[in-house]
Amino acid sequence: MKFMKLGSRPDTFYNSESVRSVSSEVSSDLVVQVNGTRYLLHKFPLLSKCLRLQKLCSESPESTQHQIIQLPDFPGGTESFELCAKFCYGITITLSAYNIVSARCAAEYLQMTEEVEKGNLVYKLDVFLNSCILNGWKDSIITLQTTKAFQLWSEDLGITSRCIEAIAAKVLSNPLKVSLSHSYSRRGRDRDDISVNGSKTNTSKGWWAEDLSELGIDLYWRTMIALKSGGKVPANLVGDALRIYASKWLPNISRNPENGETTTNSSSKSRLLLESVISLLPTERASVSCSFLLKLLKAANILRASSSSKSELARRIGIQLDEATVSDLLIPSTSNDMTYDVEVVFTILEQFMLQSQSPPTSPVHVKGRFERHRRSRSANNGDFELQESRRSSTSSHSSKIKVAKLVDGYLKEIGKDVNLPLSKFTALAEAIPDFARLDHDDLYRAIDIYLKSHPNLNKTERKRLCRTLDCKKLSMEVCMHAAQNELLPLRVVVQVLFFEQARAAMAGGQLTDLPSNIKALLAAQDDASRPPGSLSTNRSMVQPEDQWSVSGLKSPSSNISTLRMKLAENDDLDENFHDGISKTHSSKVKQLCSLPTRPKRMFSKLWSTNNRSASEKS
Repeated sequence: MKFMKLGSRPDTFYNSESVRSVSSEVSSDLVVQVNGTRYLLHKFPLLSKCLRLQKLCSESPESTQHQIIQLPDFPGGTESFELCAKFCYGITITLSAYNIVSARCAAEYLQMTEEVEKGNLVYKLDVFLNSCILNGWKDSIITLQTTKAFQLWSEDLGITSRCIEAIAAKVLSNPLKVSLSHSYSRRGRDRDDISVNGSKTNTSKGWWAEDLSELGIDLYWRTMIALKSGGKVPANLVGDALRIYASKWLPNISRNPENGETTTNSSSKSRLLLESVISLLPTERASVSCSFLLKLLKAANILRASSSSKSELARRIGIQLDEATVSDLLIPSTSNDMTYDVEVVFTILEQFMLQSQSPPTSPVHVKGRFERHRRSRSANNGDFELQESRRSSTSSHSSKIKVAKLVDGYLKEIGKDVNLPLSKFTALAEAIPDFARLDHDDLYRAIDIYLKSHPNLNKTERKRLCRTLDCKKLSMEVCMHAAQNELLPLRVVVQVLFFEQARAAMAGGQLTDLPSNIKALLAAQDDASRPPGSLSTNRSMVQPEDQWSVSGLKSPSSNISTLRMKLAENDDLDENFHDGISKTHSSKVKQLCSLPTRPKRMFSKLWSTNNRSASEKS
């Protein structure tokens, strides 16, 4: 902290309750009133340095003893006036970053300029501000903070802009330097981590972030704009600074609004702060974490931020949705109906789908008379672009698998909400393509949770709920549970039993003895589960990507898909398996379904019948 002392005389001001005077052998001839306090002073020392007092004295009538001057709305109040008056009397005054702004505004108010006297207070204050205060990191921040109390004066005198420029220049000169940070020095070099909503964040590289978080949002916004415009601060450091600032001023952004109700005034301030932080977010993907963006979105819901702010957050989150966790997506709903805001998550998922569209797998050919020349010059570049495209496609495919797992976990959480409509649940479930779900265990658990929380669903609604479920992708443990689940539609239980029996036959090396319709279903499953990029056919390379659409609807691509849809929607088992199972066998399946406690014994009987039929034909 830098100090400056002006004057040589000791302090000779005497104070009473409402009257203050200076000790002198000469009687006072001037009374100055500032905010209800009267000062008994002398004209000569004051008028020789204050042009405003000269004008006021010339305009006001003189009395026999004292001339009275009123100074309404004096910047800085009585403290600033006393500082200026002491300077006029030659009394020692002390200046620092805490009072330099108020003193400068008061001197400007009294017009203590060089036109009145050389080396006047305005000149000396400007020299001290520019040469000492703005050269120090801590002093620059403190001075900028004090400008808040004198906003109009500070803007007109250029103090605010000079402080911001000085701070930005220090950060831009070396964004990774830590020696200038008074907050870093204060907490010690052995404590480089701070807690941001429960997570540890290393801030030693962004040494300036914690110091700037002490600023109000308006000054902070202007300072960050100056830093970003310089182009020398890495985007990830800007993102860390915004996260530190949000955690300091929005400590409850992840809480339900019912747990922390605030007044309308404080909500408005928090909303302004939140929207300002959102506007400062860097455009680079890796600059901020997906978890932090989702916390901002939760706060935006709670504080009812503008739709443009919410849309921007949803777009940013969609770009890196594969980094999120289920708890991050549990955004409280602002309505009284549902527990969580499912609509905003669906919007985020749509954004992810749009961003995840794969680039072309081959470079575009150029036609014309320069085609051969262009092809020869860019052969190596074309190969490189093809490799990068394939690498990007692989990464995109991996992120889609992660998001599919994330959505299924999210469905398990929101399925507990008794007020969640079936349409919203199925819309999220069907938005994920078949190839992205390596297994359907989590999807089955989510459906089971929804069925238990909504026992009043009718038959049609239960079928619609299970429409996305693929029984061939269920593990043995889940199949055992599903076979005895009385909440599932009958058709789903039948599918589970058939495919489990087929799986058991495959494990025992008896695949050749399977009925023809089971073989067809298994073969179709092998084709459907083949990973993208397989060299078998061109169609297998592009089909999964084509299924990844915003609508989230998947059209059947074979007779097996049509058969599976019939199993989920038709009422007659005879029609569902007319290609490979006779009416006699169908009746046995009906008996099996009517006795869910004995599935293995009945299926074994059905299996032996099929085997005998096959032997007789041979």
